[in-house]
Amino acid sequence: MADQSIEILLNELRRSEQTVRDREELARRNEETTRKFFEIEKRILSILNYKDLFEVLLAEIKKKFGMPSAWISIIDKSEVTSFIEQLESSEAIKKHMNIIDKNTFLKLVGTKTTPLLINNNLKAYSKLIPRQDKYSIRSMAISPISLDGEIIGSLNQAHISPEHFKPGLDTSSLEQLAVKVSFCLSNVTAHEKLKFLAYSDPLTGLLNRRAMESALKREFSREKRYQRTLSVVFIDLDDFKSVNDVHGHDLGDELLKYVATQLLDISRDTDVVARFAGDEFIVILPETSARSAIKLMSRLKDYFLSYPLNTAGTSIPVSISFGVASTEDKSIENPAMLLKKADEMLYKAKAAMKRN
Repeated sequence: MADQSIEILLNELRRSEQTVRDREELARRNEETTRKFFEIEKRILSILNYKDLFEVLLAEIKKKFGMPSAWISIIDKSEVTSFIEQLESSEAIKKHMNIIDKNTFLKLVGTKTTPLLINNNLKAYSKLIPRQDKYSIRSMAISPISLDGEIIGSLNQAHISPEHFKPGLDTSSLEQLAVKVSFCLSNVTAHEKLKFLAYSDPLTGLLNRRAMESALKREFSREKRYQRTLSVVFIDLDDFKSVNDVHGHDLGDELLKYVATQLLDISRDTDVVARFAGDEFIVILPETSARSAIKLMSRLKDYFLSYPLNTAGTSIPVSISFGVASTEDKSIENPAMLLKKADEMLYKAKAAMKRN
């Protein structure tokens, strides 16, 4: 009987020791997890552009936690989506970001900022999951992220094990990381807005002269390096002063915005459209001959003749003159000469119009 009591006591002692070891192991794992999240936070807090923020964040999550999949979901038409076009050159972002309809997102995730853990019925969340990951994950964590207090998407992590993100597990570290990401988004967005203002014309939204000159230098260097043709178009509105004098400056501004919109509509992703000054615009056309540039601008000129600006019950005719210069002209040795040549060609076009 005494031996049996001793055995029971020994078993209780072993269980107690195992419990202590389990708690110590859990504490060690939690401490390790906290340390890894802290390291990720340190990496992203000083980043001031979307591309690096998202790339570093997702790469660090995968590296430090051995996470098979991590991605960002952004609600369509949120403030962040207006900057997403800037990320098109990033392969990592293309693969690991998806844009989702707001109603669909809120139906799946809701309005709470608490992370959501899922390990069943993943099919219901298919619109939130990138195409390449849809058939490989067995559990996922969805951590809502916000911008200035408004939910604009989520930071998502997924694992091949259904137990990894089992509902009921502690999500405090995930929530803390989402808060830090939201803070970074606020910083990055503010920085991107300032950058946009520094390089954009506030009336038309086109690049300003400073940004255009930088882009022209870049494209000219690229043309020299790869021996490709670069053309520049200098555009001026005919009789713009009379529009301001007759209709007022508000309608004059509407005319400038109308012209800017049409220039963007006819341009390619590789083209650069800028407002130079007043009613003057510049279009930089990489890999485009002078002949092709002239044809393009002639079509635009014809378009304006057929479609005047109709605003506030007033129809305002639109007429443009343009000059084209190209690196096909071997006398052009630098970007400034290319721009000056286009300006000279514009002057000749305006003079010829007055003679006629």
